Amino acid sequence: MSTSTSISTSPARGMRDMLPKETALRDWAIGRLVKTYEKFGFTRIETPAVENITQLRGSEGGENLNLIFEILKRGDKLEKAFAEHSTDTTKLIKELSDLGLRFDLTVPLVRFFAHNQAQLPYPFKSIQIGSVWRAESPQAGRYRQFTQCDIDTFGVKSEIAEMELIQATAEALLDLGFEKFTVRINDRRILTALVRFCGFKPEQFDTVFIQIDKLDKIGLDGVKKELLNHSFDQEAVNKIISQLESATKTSSADALQSVWAPICEPEIITGLQNVMKSIKTVSKDRYSISFDPTLVRGMGYYTGLIFEIVTPGAAHSIAGGGRYDKMVGKLSGRDVPACGFSIGFERIISILLEKEIKTHSDIEKIAVIYDQDRDPVTEVFLKANALRKADRHVSLLPRKKDMRKQIDGLVADGFAGYAAYHPEKENLEIKTLSIQ
Repeated sequence: MSTSTSISTSPARGMRDMLPKETALRDWAIGRLVKTYEKFGFTRIETPAVENITQLRGSEGGENLNLIFEILKRGDKLEKAFAEHSTDTTKLIKELSDLGLRFDLTVPLVRFFAHNQAQLPYPFKSIQIGSVWRAESPQAGRYRQFTQCDIDTFGVKSEIAEMELIQATAEALLDLGFEKFTVRINDRRILTALVRFCGFKPEQFDTVFIQIDKLDKIGLDGVKKELLNHSFDQEAVNKIISQLESATKTSSADALQSVWAPICEPEIITGLQNVMKSIKTVSKDRYSISFDPTLVRGMGYYTGLIFEIVTPGAAHSIAGGGRYDKMVGKLSGRDVPACGFSIGFERIISILLEKEIKTHSDIEKIAVIYDQDRDPVTEVFLKANALRKADRHVSLLPRKKDMRKQIDGLVADGFAGYAAYHPEKENLEIKTLSIQ
């Protein structure tokens, strides 16, 4: 007697299947994004899903370093790791893996550029769209596999690169139907100057940044309480709260000088003002830009300007990025100016799904309905091929008993028309369907 074990058909925890409707929306959105980015001179590349574990671990990826899906060594390499480190659990765990799934697209991109720069134009402007993986606790709207959509520029030292990244991303979002969103901008060098000016020690900077990043959620009083809970100097805490209180009242480019000139190099303030004034001009009031001194961004590799985009009705930002001038140098020994902007692809898809955006193709989608018990298959294929020559999408479908219900289903699935196979007719007659 044989027994069988029931295997769940659900996706692995934290993963998901995508039905045709969402897949079509995602393909449509990617097509629109790429089309816009290409207008700004960006070109598409691809990098592997798997990277060397040393590359991932040494990337200053913030909390994502704790979320890497690591891939075990195989065969002799795995046996050797167990043999050499069986008495040292900590080292054994570290030595068990030699590869990992990428947790973002920036780290692989930097490796790509360092490896291929001799074959690339300089400056180099890339588009990269693909899945990334993070081993975090799954929850509503957050998955372990998701898509990122990045544009990056290598080789441009001036803030012109940031201006172009912001404008290209904003135009892409406008093309997808987003309106009246805001670009929030800050500079990591301003944050560093601020905490140093207030009396914090260098080893405390990252912890202070994390608390500042919570300001929009817990307010100034909440940030002050968090800082004091870390036993930071009372005078330093009072000073930074006072600075932040003043800074949050100055979101315009012109007002930056009065608040930040005493603690920052003039060129930092000037560069920030140039970006804000330029984007304000090219936006033509379709979206806005404002200085936000509480914007931190989680990655440790940012070295200059950082930015996010927030849109009305969304709880989280829908795009983010910044400058990371030191990352290439860590791999190649030669610093290359670099910056990038990433659209939160899953977030914008969720918003578009809620809005029930229509993504009908310009190409007609036609169904050829046939009787699978009587009609000759070869003849049905020939008739369908004749319709395809007119640049249509043609799907063969067996006739159902309830024809009315079948036609309603075609309408719901986006078919523009249908043709019933008839052996006596040289050309099948297409009956138009009304797509709602």
